[in-house]
Amino acid sequence: MSNKVDYLESVDVFRDLSAGEVESIGHKTTLMTYQAGHLFYMPDDPGEALFILKQGRVQLYRMSADGRKFVLAVLHPGAVFGHMALVGQRLHNTFAEALDDCVICVWSREEVRHLLMEKPQVALRFLEVMSERLFLAEERLEEIAFKRIPARVASLLIHLDDEHGGSGRLTGYTHQYLADMLGTYRETVTQTLNEFKSEQLIRIGRKSIEILDVPGLQIVAELGA
Repeated sequence: MSNKVDYLESVDVFRDLSAGEVESIGHKTTLMTYQAGHLFYMPDDPGEALFILKQGRVQLYRMSADGRKFVLAVLHPGAVFGHMALVGQRLHNTFAEALDDCVICVWSREEVRHLLMEKPQVALRFLEVMSERLFLAEERLEEIAFKRIPARVASLLIHLDDEHGGSGRLTGYTHQYLADMLGTYRETVTQTLNEFKSEQLIRIGRKSIEILDVPGLQIVAELGA
């Protein structure tokens, strides 16, 4: 129980609550473990639970009619998902899949509803989280609408490098995975990465990309309209 409460205290949406209030929430929270590949929900599933990611990564994505995947977000520990239970909508409109083995805090719809009515400051924090998610989605849509593929690939590599602390080395990313994050075809991403390689912007290994020239990638990303 103490491990659960310690974790909930570190989650941003509960930062305005006292230790006692967080402990009370912890008593109503179920801690679950899921294996990589688990589908938490898919489109048209009922939104009966809210999830807070404690360990692992989760991807949110949609599928096109021709079978292409478009990754809307990759969530890291502390992220909230399953927000249909939060806003009162009954059905999900995305897939949520575990990329790694995950530990998740799970709340039922009724528990979420009661918490938001009882603790309006938590409702405001949830609103901030959802607003940030919407802002990032709008940025993705803007890139799709106005940027060519090389600019989008360059932006994605810079973003992933930032997520990894600016190490300059990205591991575990296949060309198909990058294509899914951009909503395009693997062959297109492979061709673009090979062009970057020939321009000495990156070095390509097996499921790894080493970024050699961040300023060069930034120029491609900014001048890709």
